[in-house]
Amino acid sequence: MMQQYLRIKAQYPDMLMFYRMGDFYELFFDDAEKAARLLDITLTRRGVSAGEPIKMAGVPYHSVEQYLAKLVRVGESVVICEQTGDPATAKGPVERQVTRIITPGTLTDAALLQEKRDCMLLAINVHEPALGLAWLNLAAGQFRVMETGANNLISELERLKPAEILLPESLALPDLETMAARESMCLKRLPSWHFDQDAAKLNLSSQFETHDLSGFGCEGLGISLGAGSALLDYVRLTQGMNIAHIKTLKVERDDAFVRMDAATRRNLEISETILGDSSHTLLSLFDTCATNMGSRMLRHWLHHPLRDKAEIQDRLEAVAFLMNATDPAPYLPIREYFKHMADIERIAARIALKSARPRDLSGLRDSLKQLKQAAAAIAALADLAGRATCHVDALVQAMEPDA
Repeated sequence: MMQQYLRIKAQYPDMLMFYRMGDFYELFFDDAEKAARLLDITLTRRGVSAGEPIKMAGVPYHSVEQYLAKLVRVGESVVICEQTGDPATAKGPVERQVTRIITPGTLTDAALLQEKRDCMLLAINVHEPALGLAWLNLAAGQFRVMETGANNLISELERLKPAEILLPESLALPDLETMAARESMCLKRLPSWHFDQDAAKLNLSSQFETHDLSGFGCEGLGISLGAGSALLDYVRLTQGMNIAHIKTLKVERDDAFVRMDAATRRNLEISETILGDSSHTLLSLFDTCATNMGSRMLRHWLHHPLRDKAEIQDRLEAVAFLMNATDPAPYLPIREYFKHMADIERIAARIALKSARPRDLSGLRDSLKQLKQAAAAIAALADLAGRATCHVDALVQAMEPDA
């Protein structure tokens, strides 16, 4: 059994490995010592390897999520190794395989995610004087790239607040490493060839099932596409499958939002105080959203103030319409429907990744019933709401039993 363990562990030397044995996930050797310290669990010794007692620590499989949550919060990645063979027919140790890799930037499980905050995986590529960024919100299927000046790195990190950062082995970024150490960011070094720009275009086109990337507005981009390709390969590795729900790419332009440097963003206390508290902030004051999806969108809007006056005016007019002085206000009936909706955005991602649970599916079923009623209420709000309901109507129609 230990030979089997060591053979699998050798493929993931820098990650903790949860090795399934009966009703427990066990950790051995240095992993056991580290996990015992981080999780406050008992470190034991059993048997002998190379003349030394084997250090062990374990957690019950039925409560593993609470331990995984503690580990990802401190920037650790965990390899889950499950029994895949049949104990009744196995000769020797039951066959085991790595079924998933959990890293701080690739979380999709409801128990591991913060409900009102996006979990972002960021890849960085730099060719002076340009900075290429690619980031993915796996739990929502949102994939974006951007190119800007290399001197904007710290301000972009403060804006995106990634849970995990990927960068080439050959790239030296002292400022990033200092910030990562100070704020406990998770850095992952990948071979530099993963960021190759020519291979990236083929990789991304294959992911989106397109001839090229011209339809996504990627003309003139290079280093950010290399970062995006490395990011997709990393996510495929951690999930152990193709990520079929990532079907589009959005290019963010450097001039789309009001730029704020890191110090300004912290001092404004948009979603965190200077001391790191989430209460008594601009977001905590404004956030009365009926769903977690709305709260996450509001957070994004506050951290990305628009520069396009026409788009700003459209938002203001939409709010004014919904907050009409009539009694009751037009938005109130719709809000009541939204209050009973589950997190459809994240449930859809878990279905695509084949990790959805019965609770997710029942939540989706109940939410679609509310969605149909909400769509009818929105449709009653005339022309403005009509533009918002076309996608909702299509979704509801697609989920009808006879569709």
